[in-house]
Amino acid sequence: MTKRCIAWNDNANCYRKKNVVMDIIALIAERKIQEAMKRGEFDNLDGMGKPLAMNEDLSGIPAETRMAYKVLKNAGFIPPELELRKEIASMSEMINTLDDDELRRKKRKELDFKLLKLAMMRNRPVNLDLFPEYQIKVVSKCIG
Repeated sequence: MTKRCIAWNDNANCYRKKNVVMDIIALIAERKIQEAMKRGEFDNLDGMGKPLAMNEDLSGIPAETRMAYKVLKNAGFIPPELELRKEIASMSEMINTLDDDELRRKKRKELDFKLLKLAMMRNRPVNLDLFPEYQIKVVSKCIG
């Protein structure tokens, strides 16, 4: 876990990222799970050793489009958002292997565009953690 912060003024005030808090919560949860495993609280649970029943939850899909969704899914088609997420994941891995700085910079811009497009598809605000090269500039502009 890394604790990073960005100082934006002479008083060394610090903007702590939300993910630091989430990392702490994840660590606490993981510790509690490990302790429960040591005490044997997960032994002899119903269904132990059996595959999980992966019932498909279609509650988020409007009733009039559920059948079409199932047909497309069974035919191997995936929603555009999921396809874009796969492209982003593979592009991120590819960027990490590039040695040429100019090519890496170009691919990073393409990746930034895809991340922005994904945020827009989800109708969510842009997460600046995904764009670290712009985050400091935006935060300092907002603060004054």
